Amino acid sequence: MKKTILIIVLLVVVAAGFFGLRFYNTYYGNNVEKEGYVLIPHGASFKQVLDSIAPYLQNKESFETVAKSKGLAENLKPGRYHIQNGAGNTNMVNMIKAGNQTENTFRIGDFGDVYQMIGKVTKKTELDSLRFVKDLNAIATEKGYSNAEDLKKYFFIDSYNFFWTVSPKDFFTRFNDQYNAFWTNERKNKEQQSGLTRDQIYALASIVYKESGGKKDEMKTIAGLYLNRYRKGMKLQSDPTVIYAINKQTNFKEPIKRVLYKHLSTPSPYNTYANAGIPPGPICVVDKNSVDAVLNAENNNYIFMCADPARFGYHKFTASAEEHAINAKAYQDWLNSKNIK
Repeated sequence: MKKTILIIVLLVVVAAGFFGLRFYNTYYGNNVEKEGYVLIPHGASFKQVLDSIAPYLQNKESFETVAKSKGLAENLKPGRYHIQNGAGNTNMVNMIKAGNQTENTFRIGDFGDVYQMIGKVTKKTELDSLRFVKDLNAIATEKGYSNAEDLKKYFFIDSYNFFWTVSPKDFFTRFNDQYNAFWTNERKNKEQQSGLTRDQIYALASIVYKESGGKKDEMKTIAGLYLNRYRKGMKLQSDPTVIYAINKQTNFKEPIKRVLYKHLSTPSPYNTYANAGIPPGPICVVDKNSVDAVLNAENNNYIFMCADPARFGYHKFTASAEEHAINAKAYQDWLNSKNIK
């Protein structure tokens, strides 16, 4: 009798251990075959989620079992989810139910226009570029602007983190808040002292950024030079504005490596060879340093600048037309020697 009871107990223990281990493996044991990201759009069905996550799983059926038992189908949260090595079914199901998605990094560069930026940004969002354009155009209208292109000054060059499900409104709100925080009372005072409008400041900042190649150490010098030309009533004659004018006409599909004489007459309000004064708006998204460079421009007497072939990315500055002609010829000779057209 005792032996029978002992055998029964052992069988119960073994069975409990077996089913307990099976339960643990199903709910908490690693079920990840490979690491990656799963995208769950708004309105996705339970089957779509299973199909999306299946390539990352060791056992799709066990995940489906746990997902059904925990009511995932009724609690799907859209997002970009990181499937990590070692994760169990319960972890993954709870992550999706809670909406604990992983942010993506967006790099805002010196885009020529807002639409070009949107085309790049939306590759990392749920919505397509047409929806972003429509909503940003509406935001621009609410602010009294013509379209989304007029919002260019609200964006700064930098890296930002957003969710894949970010809406155009939430996307812009991030930059609107940053813009407002940037314009402190100190900067507003310098804006008034400059005698420039804010649009003129951003337009000059974009020229400074392009001419400096984003290098901070020449920005204030370049800003001082262009302010000198502007205040003397001279045309700014900035090559990047010509490049921008051509790029706008070709929708940024024909990159210009070298500005030629024939390009200087390109009809555009942004072409500072063809038009006097400051362009009507920025020729690119700028960084904070370039705006600060305009607000804190160097007090110099320079009115000419030319790329310095001996220091790639830097320039020679002068107030002399004769000296500038020598510098310009040296640069043109260098371009020709490198067969840059």
